[in-house]
Amino acid sequence: MANTSDIKKGVCLNQDGKLVQVIEFQHVKPGKGPAFVRTKLKNIETGRVVEKTFSAGHKIDIIRIENREYQFLYKDGEQYVFMNTSNYEQVNISPNLIDKKEFLKEEVIVTIIFHAEEEQPLVVELPQFINTEVTYTEPGIKGDTATNTMKPATIDTGAEIRVPLFIGIGDKIKVDTIKGQYSERIKD
Repeated sequence: MANTSDIKKGVCLNQDGKLVQVIEFQHVKPGKGPAFVRTKLKNIETGRVVEKTFSAGHKIDIIRIENREYQFLYKDGEQYVFMNTSNYEQVNISPNLIDKKEFLKEEVIVTIIFHAEEEQPLVVELPQFINTEVTYTEPGIKGDTATNTMKPATIDTGAEIRVPLFIGIGDKIKVDTIKGQYSERIKD
């Protein structure tokens, strides 16, 4: 059984019967009193983030997980179909396991986190950046290129983001999927 000294970012734990992933942690040794570990834990099923403090040496139950690369193929009804890039096996994933699915587009390589003992998919992580094309936006006004003003735009995945005024329909852009915002224009 592991203890709090084994806590690291990305580690999955069985916390009160629920699977949680450590997204932040900090070992604290105050001048007075015992040491403790302050963590932010993300519930894998619900996506809810909670803060939890463990006393130093507290026993924790670490779950063995594996990160595997998959390619998104298509959406089949409510399920999303992914293909393993090494052995070409396909797996159907329910939408509640995919965070930021509005940025998911065909042929994108994602990381699927699996519970190693049960071979059960837990979370689908998109790459931090995707290259996409603007399918609709209002035209910019000539001369409005020096300001930081943003306008709404729809990209080819169907998501709506805010882009600078100089971006037009058909422009290729890089989108940050974590923040859900425009990053830069891609030069052809």
